[in-house]
Amino acid sequence: MPKVLVVDDSPSELIQFRELLESLGYEVIAAENGRDGVAMANTEQPDVVLMDIVMPGMNGFQATRLICRGEKTSHIPVIIVSGKDQETDKVWGRRQGALGYLIKPVDKAKLLAAMRSVLSS
Repeated sequence: MPKVLVVDDSPSELIQFRELLESLGYEVIAAENGRDGVAMANTEQPDVVLMDIVMPGMNGFQATRLICRGEKTSHIPVIIVSGKDQETDKVWGRRQGALGYLIKPVDKAKLLAAMRSVLSS
């Protein structure tokens, strides 16, 4: 069962992702901010990370960069999941190392396609 780390400061978003992903057979762990997300990526070694951008303290771009360039975490694919729909945000996310960028509210089919894509590569 693939392990998914969801990093989002919204409790309702965390609940929605957990319910959806667990119903599809994924193991879900969660962090409420970027700093905790980076720490959990290091200790838990998830198969994929779903990363929000706008969070207090360390934002999702910073956390993505640390995970994607980290010695123990660079192999973990990151998909950004954000309400920010600007092309510059998508480009910046890719430059930090993210392999995907989805817009909230997330379409279930697009989320599953993005996850399958990064998990199979």
